[in-house]
Amino acid sequence: MAGTAFLRAFAAEVRRARTALKLSQEVLADRASLPRNYEGMIERGERVPTLLGRRGHGLRVSEL
Repeated sequence: MAGTAFLRAFAAEVRRARTALKLSQEVLADRASLPRNYEGMIERGERVPTLLGRRGHGLRVSEL
């Protein structure tokens, strides 16, 4: 159950940060080198991104 609460909180924070930056899901997905539909799944709490995979792209989380 704690994992579900974490996923919901993480999903909400991703959406909050994206909208605060005035980015569409498509733009954020492109910056993170993710498929657009995967970004939507993250925001709905259906998928959890693998953060280690993003290291190779030279991006900071604050830049996403």
